[in-house]
Order: sequence, then C-alpha cells, then structure tokens
Amino acid sequence: MAGGRGLPPALPRGGASLWRSDRGAAGRGRRAHAGAPRGPGRVLRLRRDLCGEVSDAVGRHGPRQGGADSRPGRALGGVQRGRLRAADRRGARARRRLWGPAQARGRDRRRGAGPDAAAAARGRRRAPVSAAGPDGAGHPLFPILPHRLSERLPEALADAQLQAFVGGTTRLKDAQRAQVAADTFGAGHGAVRRAAGQLARHTLDHLDRYLARWIDEARARGTRVHVADTDEDARRIVVEIATQARATRCVKAKSMATEEVRLNDALEAAGVETVETDLGEYILQLDGDAPSHIVTPMIHKDRAAVGRAFERELGVPYSDDREALAAIARAELRAAFGRADLGITGGNFLVASTGAVVIGTNEGNGRMTATAPRTRVALVGIDKIIPDMEALSLMLGLLARTSTGQPLTVYSSIASGPRRPGEADGAEALHVVLLDNGRSRALADPELRDALRCIRCGACLNACPVYRRAGGHAYGSVYPGPIGAVLTPLLAGQGAYPDLPHATSLCGACHRVCPVDIDLPALLIAHRRRQVSQRRIAWRERLVHHLWAWSLRLGWAYRLSLRLQRWLLRRRAGAGGFIERAPGPARRWTETRALPAPAPAPFRSWWRRWGRRGAAGWRDGAGGRDG
Repeated sequence: MAGGRGLPPALPRGGASLWRSDRGAAGRGRRAHAGAPRGPGRVLRLRRDLCGEVSDAVGRHGPRQGGADSRPGRALGGVQRGRLRAADRRGARARRRLWGPAQARGRDRRRGAGPDAAAAARGRRRAPVSAAGPDGAGHPLFPILPHRLSERLPEALADAQLQAFVGGTTRLKDAQRAQVAADTFGAGHGAVRRAAGQLARHTLDHLDRYLARWIDEARARGTRVHVADTDEDARRIVVEIATQARATRCVKAKSMATEEVRLNDALEAAGVETVETDLGEYILQLDGDAPSHIVTPMIHKDRAAVGRAFERELGVPYSDDREALAAIARAELRAAFGRADLGITGGNFLVASTGAVVIGTNEGNGRMTATAPRTRVALVGIDKIIPDMEALSLMLGLLARTSTGQPLTVYSSIASGPRRPGEADGAEALHVVLLDNGRSRALADPELRDALRCIRCGACLNACPVYRRAGGHAYGSVYPGPIGAVLTPLLAGQGAYPDLPHATSLCGACHRVCPVDIDLPALLIAHRRRQVSQRRIAWRERLVHHLWAWSLRLGWAYRLSLRLQRWLLRRRAGAGGFIERAPGPARRWTETRALPAPAPAPFRSWWRRWGRRGAAGWRDGAGGRDG
C-alpha cells in the first residue's frame, strides 16, 4: 500500500450505487439460487467512474464492464442476488421449541399452559417494528420520521436509573480504554491512530477494487456472495436463504447491520424462530427491548432487571447473582445452538486478500453461531473491507483496546469459505450478504464520507457527555452517540433526523478517542452547515440569527441589547453571583447548571477608563518580572 502506486484514482463523487453487473451474464439471464452451489462465473463488476471502467487488472478481472440488469432474480456477474420472492408465511404453524426439555417444562408450568402459551411467550420477545405502530411509531430505534432527539430527552434525563448506569459505565470504559492505550502505545498512540485512519481512508478511496478482490477470493473458496442495495433487499435475501435451507430455528450473533435492516422481524414473520446469542442482546430480546450502545447493548439495565426477565420469561426463581444468571443463560443458549439449523452473524472486517469474514467476540457465541448450524449467513456492510491480513492485525488490536480495554478480543474467528472435506467443524454453506443501504451514496459525499471509516468500537459514545446523559434510545437510531449523529442523517437523509448534528458540545472528546482518527466534530459542523444552506433550521432560530446579525451591523442597537441583557440577568443572580434559573430559552440550560452573572460593566467601559493606563502598567510589571 505504500505510496499507493498503480492504484486507480479515488471514487468519483457521483450519487449512483457501486453495483454494476457484467453485461454478458445479465443478458444470459442466469438465475441466482440462494441455496444451490454455483459453478464458475464472472465476478460482480464495480464501477470506478460513472463513464469509465477500472483501467488496470485487479485479481484477474474478466471481460469489459458493461450495462447493468439489476432486476431482482438476475445473476450479477456470477454473484448471487436472491430471487427475493415473498417471504414464506409459516408463522401460523406450530414451531418446535429451541429450548431443552427441562427449561421448556419449567416455562410452561410457570404460565400454567402448554406449547401454545410457550409459543405466545416467544412472540412477545423483542416486539416487531410493526407492533409499535405505523412505520415503527414508538420503537426505540425506528421512530416515525422526522425524529427529534429533543422529544425523547426529557424522559431520558428524568430516568435516574439510566443516568446512573449509562454515565457510570461509560466513564469506567473510557478510563479502561485510556489506561490500555497508554500502557500499549504510550506516546505513540497518536501515530497509531493516524496510521489506522490513513489505512481506512485508502480503503474507502479504492473500495470498489478491494470489494472486487474480496468477491473473487471469497467465491474461489466456496462462499456464496449476495448483494443487498437496501434494507428490504437484505431482509428478503436472508429469508430466501432460510427458506432454501428449510431452516425454522436460527441463532444470531450480535450485529449492528442486522439491527439496521430489522432482520429479526422478517425472520419471525417467515416462521423462522430467532434467538439472540449475545448475552446482552438475549436479555433485551426476552424483555422486548432494544440495544442502546454499539458494544454494550444493555448498558441501561442492571442484573436485577436481568433476574426479573429470566423469572418472567424462563420460569426460573428470581436471582441477581451474576454466576447464577450466567449459568441460566448458558443452559438456554447451548440448547438453542444444538437445535438451530441457521446461524446469522455480522462481520467486523472483510479481508480482501483472502476473501475472509472476521468476527470478534468475548463470549464465544459468535464462533458457535458460525460453526454449529448447517448454514451460516453473514450480513456485512460494504464499508467493512480491509486490504490484507497485515491491516487486520492493526485493526483487531485497535478495536479491542478502544471498545473494551482488552489487548485482543477473547475469540477472533476468521472464516474463508464453508467447511471443507476433512475439516472438523464449520458451516456446510456460507452466505455473505454485502449491505449497501445508503453507503454508496455516503461514499460519494466528499465532506462526510470519512464517517464510513468507523469500526464500531463505541469509544466515542463512552467519551461523549451528551450520550452519557441522553443514553442510546433518545437518538432513535441503531447508531447512537457522536458517530450516530453523523452516520444516521448521512444514511437516512438530512431531513429524517434534523437535530442529531446538534446533539454535541463540540468538545472534541470523540475525535481524541477515535482509533481511526475520524474528526467527528468537523463532520457534525458539516451537517449543520448543510442544514443552513438547505434552510432546514427552524424559523425561530433563523429569526434570532437575523436579529443578531442586524444588531451587529448597528452599533447603537448592539450596545442597547447588551445593556438590556446585563440588566435582566443581574436581577436574577443570587448572592453568590450565579443565576439558578434563567428566563426564556436559557431556562433549560440552568435546569442542570448555574450560569455566572454578567460583570457590572462591559469590557469596553473598563477599557475606556483603565485600558491604556492599565495595559501600560501590566506591560511594565510583566517586563520587570521577566527581567
């Protein structure tokens, strides 16, 4: 990668999707069956330019790039797009239990009913988006748009448990990250972050070439590759894979991409019982709740809440003992692993040079999900590509240190294709669904494309004072915190989340902790600048700014407004010189902090009276001390 020699120029700033098909393959109309093995075929073609093609060969490219036939059901240059037929509606059938017999009997006795009651209880796990109202009204992560964080803030600020748990946990994790970074990198931490940022930027600049290389290598090793342009495509493709595999029971590792596309709802609607296997996600699923942190999904709950959820949903005696709760979850999840015929994971990285999918977990559930069922599906964003194993070594170390304060995650699993003859474990079929869902559009944005460098470590959430107070659900997005305030409007549209770019103090803490050196404050300011240029700010705010600009142009008006403000604020100051309750819009500011009262006279008055004489005396005194 040094010097970038021989690499084509950066992706143009067009708005079109990356995906283009090979004209010949599309013209022949070969079908892309999700479950059937594929013979040799041409790879997915990825345009470098809207009017041109990649000039040099990457991984032995096939014929020239041509027009696209992107209709669902066509094979795109040998890469599978699912036929995307309607989901198999088997939800009315009686489904077998995933759980072991002892746990099942206990749960049924608890409710005083048989299998029907147990199935109903399973249906109460994390409520589908549709159950929350039209378009997900009221859902923590999928609200009616446009969504305003300010509408959920009062509830979050009034929640004493959320304030204690989120604030305390994020401070602890931020301190752990800082200690591990200092111990590992010392004074060189900044250089490592810059190197990782340059690597991520280089990969984005040449994303199509690395995607093409990854697809070549993955297909050569037996991986079946699918492309999802939208969240709807992703849901349909995965449901079709499950249908082809005759899967009725699915285990799922923690994945932000699957949350992003609301995959669980689609699987349940298709009759595929889905169990989250990450401990935090599993507890949230039992509670019908949603994650509120990228790395620590149940950061807003404590072990007492876990005990109550287990008692209510699993029919076990209440306990808040950590080891007892872990043992209960272990028994439930191991039973699920033993009976599942489909495993779904995300992917922390896709290694272009080997066609590998990499996931890192601390509980071992990711490895079990990837190897125990016959069929595995990995849903991975196209922004997760990295060039080679050397880059993986750097990124894995940074990811662990900045997300959980560890030198490395306990389990780092690298899968290059399905299980081969003679191998002891692994899925018999490996499907990888490459998710776009707005990422191509974001990549074409010259100002904001750096947000795609994010490796989902969660460090910016732990460092952010706004997230510590608001929690994750107030953002109304799968991606909360500073990175969510940038990424969510970028993927969903500026008008969908109008106030997220303002959910920041611009203190810069998020930039200082980012392992890939994303300047998040600058990206948030860029979002704000666009809102102003597109006149997306409220009329009241525009009026205030116009009046302020008018007063600055007229000296007498500016001085008059200052006198009026000073008089009003000083009247409200207490004996200590602080304002405990300010009037008007400033009232919300003083609900959580005191505002210093203005000085008795403005600086310009002091300067007129003492300025020259005082400045001369200070210079003389300073000179004497220095001398």
